[in-house]
Amino acid sequence: MQAAETSQQRIKDTKKRRGEVAESVFLAKAMSLGFGVAKPWGDSERYDFIVDAGEKLWRVQLKSAYVGSKEGGYTVHAFGNQSRVAYTAAEIDVVVGYVVPEEAWYVIPIGAFAGIKSMKLFPASRRMRSKHEKYREAWCWMCCGREGLGVVRRCAEGGGCRVK
Repeated sequence: MQAAETSQQRIKDTKKRRGEVAESVFLAKAMSLGFGVAKPWGDSERYDFIVDAGEKLWRVQLKSAYVGSKEGGYTVHAFGNQSRVAYTAAEIDVVVGYVVPEEAWYVIPIGAFAGIKSMKLFPASRRMRSKHEKYREAWCWMCCGREGLGVVRRCAEGGGCRVK
């Protein structure tokens, strides 16, 4: 008989499990920036989290990417895994894309997905740049006007918010 399996070997690496891991990392990231975070009960809502930025509550859909293309791009979708029906502004406010191997975060307003269902992101490539790179670490646009958050205040740097 073979040696006993470790608990890590027994855990099945499924899409759902990877999503759950990404959710726990998101929770830690958002809270470390000073946002309040709530998780809806169950899986019935189209959003994964409610983020409290002080002046507004944001409905956040989290998407994680684990495997890139040969060009180094990672795809973030604006639709559910089951239905492939695109999210709308009536359902969510923001898609947060987490590129796991690069530990890169993209904070994307749902309006950026108007007319498209997915974005290709290139966080590590020097050759391929995504037109969506302006959303990388763009936590600031959710909290412009709120003091006390640990967010890089790009809107306070004189150039205005790069997302809006």
